[in-house]
Amino acid sequence: MTSTSRSTAHSALSPYGWDEDWADAFAPYAAEGLLPGRVVRVDRGQCDVVTPDGVLRADTAFVTPHDPLRVVCTGDWVAVEPDGNPRYVRTYLPRRTAFVRSTSSKRSEGQILAANVDHAIVAVSLAVELDLARVERFLALAWESGAQPLVVLTKADLVPDPVTLAHLVQDVETSAPGVTVLAVSAALGEGLDVLAAVVGGGTTVLLGQSGAGKSTLANALLGEDVMDVQATRDVDGKGRHTTTTRNLLVMPGGGVLIDTPGLRGVGLWDAGGGVGQVFAEIEELARDCRFHDCAHESEPGCAVLAAIDDGELPERRLESYRKLMRENQRIVAKTDARLRAEIRKEWKRRGAIGKAAMEAKRGHLR
Repeated sequence: MTSTSRSTAHSALSPYGWDEDWADAFAPYAAEGLLPGRVVRVDRGQCDVVTPDGVLRADTAFVTPHDPLRVVCTGDWVAVEPDGNPRYVRTYLPRRTAFVRSTSSKRSEGQILAANVDHAIVAVSLAVELDLARVERFLALAWESGAQPLVVLTKADLVPDPVTLAHLVQDVETSAPGVTVLAVSAALGEGLDVLAAVVGGGTTVLLGQSGAGKSTLANALLGEDVMDVQATRDVDGKGRHTTTTRNLLVMPGGGVLIDTPGLRGVGLWDAGGGVGQVFAEIEELARDCRFHDCAHESEPGCAVLAAIDDGELPERRLESYRKLMRENQRIVAKTDARLRAEIRKEWKRRGAIGKAAMEAKRGHLR
């Protein structure tokens, strides 16, 4: 890439996150005469790409492999043909971070939600009872991506009592070690300045269920009504999908925002590291267990169970940890033959222990 074209790309794309490292990664494609750009929207095999020549519509047929994790997605930096009808995306640059979840299909494929994200906002509505287990699930997804998560409790104006609101924030903080938790009211404009300061300058993705107030929050951060907003049902706090595609938009204070459709199901996809970060205190306690492969169920010398007995660790946290670890193990095992063998071996080992314990108990009763 010549110094002139490099400067042109920088001035046009820097609001979208372009930097010298991306320019270096793109250099081989610049030598081929391709244009750099960032994908701001994907739908039906085509995408909108912001480039130094403006926003272009491009076909992704060249980058549609059998692996669903390698398709072009919102947030990708790509190399686009400078002309043609249709115009094609040739490739995307290596991703710095990637949000992946398990699909609901029986084939257990992964689905990429967004790429090259710095911050992940997990939006949680205060219009309904907090579901801490779901918050932990979203956080595991966020941590595993490589982005820095934060939890935003939306519709804080529906909790007028400051003491009650403080307790709700504290409950979420307990379930989100190392994560900033902010209570925000987009309707009243409260907490938005702090949130904008936290996520400003980078790429932020909005995650959450339908009805969590994501579109309203996105409009507040963008400074204009870009996203459609629909009423949420009072009975269960759920709303319709007001966002149907993933859109990348520039925030007035700097940085870009990717709004995503409401996620009804959030399956983990090889997110063992993310689960470990969400439950950092359990992983820390586990280091003091007598057995290195302790399952924290009934083993003697289990430091995790001792912490529950002492009131140091809520039992709900351990149950949530077990559930997410089992789910993640199952999804990984479907694509990892060695792990499947290890799981079967562990099942047999535990079965033998249980059988021996039962026989010992019967002998004692005789």
